Amino acid sequence: MVRSMTGYGRCEMTAESQTGDTRNIVVEIKSVNHRFLEVGMRVTRDFSFIEDPVRKFISSRLGRGKVDVFISVGSSENAESEVGVNVPLAKAYADALARLSAECPGVTNDVTASLLARYPDVITVRKKPEDEETILAEVMPAVESALGDFIAMREAEGERMKADVLSRAETILSIVGEIEQRAPQIVLEYKSRLTERMKELLESASVDEQRIATEAAIFADKIAVDEETVRLRSHFTQMNDVLSNGGAVGRKLDFIVQEMNREANTIGSKITDATLAHKVVDIKAELEKIREQIQNIE
Repeated sequence: MVRSMTGYGRCEMTAESQTGDTRNIVVEIKSVNHRFLEVGMRVTRDFSFIEDPVRKFISSRLGRGKVDVFISVGSSENAESEVGVNVPLAKAYADALARLSAECPGVTNDVTASLLARYPDVITVRKKPEDEETILAEVMPAVESALGDFIAMREAEGERMKADVLSRAETILSIVGEIEQRAPQIVLEYKSRLTERMKELLESASVDEQRIATEAAIFADKIAVDEETVRLRSHFTQMNDVLSNGGAVGRKLDFIVQEMNREANTIGSKITDATLAHKVVDIKAELEKIREQIQNIE
């Protein structure tokens, strides 16, 4: 299936561990066009260890695009906390208070543990480190869900782009058919004009038919676009095959459109008929619209 390079997916869920602990997890994934695959990660502080496995998982499912991943991991509601005491700092505070009492008459040194505990950084409280594998196992279902929505959006947009490209391809092939139908008539008209011109110059109804035929043949060879139209049709067949196969086909399609433009330019350089010249302009306009579309295909 053809995918767009732009997409968005989000999942918010509450993960529950075997011990009954719960944590809130939010995952958002969004992307825009890019020549290659680039996955950027922003994860809640203290949970950066999940970045590498999540990035590898997402990269394995995508082909191209600048992808931004945002993961918010809440703390476990029942996570145990550790209370620490900075003993050297507490002693330093106690010594300072003792000096203050000694050097200031009338000031009583009434230092207590409760008093010292109020000073900054003497008592520290932090949650115990959580198991990294457990947290990753809790986060991955949310990542998979968000990525699933993200890819589904890319595929839906890709199918719309595919339909538009194929519609424009049909328009171009119709114009190519008009050029192929009109091209022989141009030679006949040239031959007729050449005959009339020679009659005027010779002031006679008798002209050299062999010379006329030779000149018409030279002209026909000069303006012949059969090879270009055949190759153009072949490129469209190839494009249709690539779109039908799906997958990461953006680069292939870009190359095919370049070849189509080359054939269209060659046809334009050979055409001398004003009507067909406008047809070529129409072809190039449609090719440009196709090119703009495939710039967003993965």
